[in-house]
Amino acid sequence: MTVPTIKELRHRILAPLDPTLFNSCLILTALGLVVLYSASGADLGKVLSQLRNLVFAYAAMWILAATPPHKIERVVFPVYGIALVALIAVALFGETSHGARRWLHLGPFRLQPSELMKIALPLALAGYFEWRGKTITWRDFAVASLLLLIPVAFVVRQPDLGTALLIASSGFYVLYFAGLSWKILGGLAVSGIASLPLVWHFMHDYQKKRILTLLDPSQDPLGAGYHTLQSMIALGSGGAFGKGWLQGTQSHLDFLPEHTTDFVFAVFGEEFGLLGEIVFLVAMLVIITRGFFIANEGSTPFARLVAGALSMTLFTYTFVNMGMVSGILPVVGVPLPFLSYGGTSLVTLFISIGILMSVHHHRKLVKQ
Repeated sequence: MTVPTIKELRHRILAPLDPTLFNSCLILTALGLVVLYSASGADLGKVLSQLRNLVFAYAAMWILAATPPHKIERVVFPVYGIALVALIAVALFGETSHGARRWLHLGPFRLQPSELMKIALPLALAGYFEWRGKTITWRDFAVASLLLLIPVAFVVRQPDLGTALLIASSGFYVLYFAGLSWKILGGLAVSGIASLPLVWHFMHDYQKKRILTLLDPSQDPLGAGYHTLQSMIALGSGGAFGKGWLQGTQSHLDFLPEHTTDFVFAVFGEEFGLLGEIVFLVAMLVIITRGFFIANEGSTPFARLVAGALSMTLFTYTFVNMGMVSGILPVVGVPLPFLSYGGTSLVTLFISIGILMSVHHHRKLVKQ
């Protein structure tokens, strides 16, 4: 048995990693650590905690990147089942925080099962359509819709309407890429619009207030409109080039709420200005565009569906968070990819990147 050389070891380690995705992730995670240090008030402990999260996240990314898609496909239904059981466990004995029950304590770890479902659902739906093959009928879409609605209902019950809509969107993208008819999509859109009065009736008071505040944040500047107004002030005060690192007033003077998680983009915009925001957006656009190219070259329907859905989901999370911070969407608890502080959301994000790398690394050239 020969001992591999350093060059061979380096090749084995780097081979599964797509350079475009990997380098873009490095840039964004570096930006995330820089802005986290400032947003946390120069709390080195929080930065070190995020570095620990990043170690787990990059390890998960590499493991998934090195795993062929057909092996990932074998475990999609067990993963979906585990995520669903975890959601049920949250409903029964999860930790309640800020009026919502979203977390599970597993020894020293704190887990948010809804984050796992963001990955588990599109994987399960793609696996289901791969299993059905070319004989997909309306009954298959009905079964897939049921697989989608069950976890969404549990997340809505927490209550976490924002995350529920994001999970639903990740599943919807798989249905769309699998060939869901435009007639059905049109019918769903009409039904959704028609059901808005009914949905409004079942919404919580704080959810109604968020939507009303979206139309006019100034009607409750110290209450429901506070988050939106302060984040808009932070973004606007950054100007073209920003106030400079560690010089943001909205976060350092504690005007800006949740400045290390949901509203971290407002801190970033205030300190680095429009120029910094453009750098972030370009890096995100590179990742999302690369994801679509990878989806196009996937060797199986499962690989193409998963890569396409994960790329669209990444775009949705970014758009929703930035829309929330800039005041064009209601305030929902959605972290910004790569910049927001967090463990579960960061690991699930890098699992998505790892799956994209796996689809690319294990693609097969099909002779025409």
